[in-house]
Amino acid sequence: MNQTASGTEPARKMLSFDNVELYYDHVYALKGVSIELYEGETVALIGANGAGKSSILRAITGLRKIKSGQVCYLGERIDGRRAAEIVTRGIAMVPEGRRVFPLMSVKDNLLMGAFTRTDKAGVAATLESVLTRFPRLKERFHQQASTLSGGEQQMMVIGRALMAKPKLLLLDEPSLGIAPKLVQDIARAIVAISRDEGVSVLLVEQNSRMALSISNRAYALTTGQVVLSGASKDLMHDERIKAAYLGGEL
Repeated sequence: MNQTASGTEPARKMLSFDNVELYYDHVYALKGVSIELYEGETVALIGANGAGKSSILRAITGLRKIKSGQVCYLGERIDGRRAAEIVTRGIAMVPEGRRVFPLMSVKDNLLMGAFTRTDKAGVAATLESVLTRFPRLKERFHQQASTLSGGEQQMMVIGRALMAKPKLLLLDEPSLGIAPKLVQDIARAIVAISRDEGVSVLLVEQNSRMALSISNRAYALTTGQVVLSGASKDLMHDERIKAAYLGGEL
């Protein structure tokens, strides 16, 4: 049995993605893919553009219907369920490309993440927690989202996802198009979210070096298939990973 990131006690299996096949029209996107994630883990999916990483997230969230296999969350099958229902079970996704509401304020963008919640006091407490974690958002609280930099918008959409109080956070290319300094800030925030709030994280990233440095385990994908998997610290020094994804020597 796997363990939590702290290694102190056995962890429950949170997500099981078992032998999943998924098509786009008649083209395979996933070919018998199996992955798993335990409570308290950060698991990275690495690979080139088009390898199938984002397709895994779409299958988990119900945005794409799988052809075969099954997806289980906390022991219950969720493939075939509506996306809106899956969200209420504690899964939140930060999509690729940020997708902010540009004419709305930072405040209103964040509050959109709590649309399924009815506990006003709890929402207020979560909002304060998000603003503490991302001080830049507090400084720009009443600005239109369109006035924020790319990195600030990424912080905002991660904060928006946290407003739903998820148990599992899905991140799709959070470093894409972000200045290097803010990539480091976002990476540190992902580590802190998992550590401090007990949120499990499934991270899709083309920035393999960053992804491996902040995750517990990782899966490397090529053309819709898992080709390597293991502890991230081991994969960081695997010659095949270094050659294919890390640009040679570290």
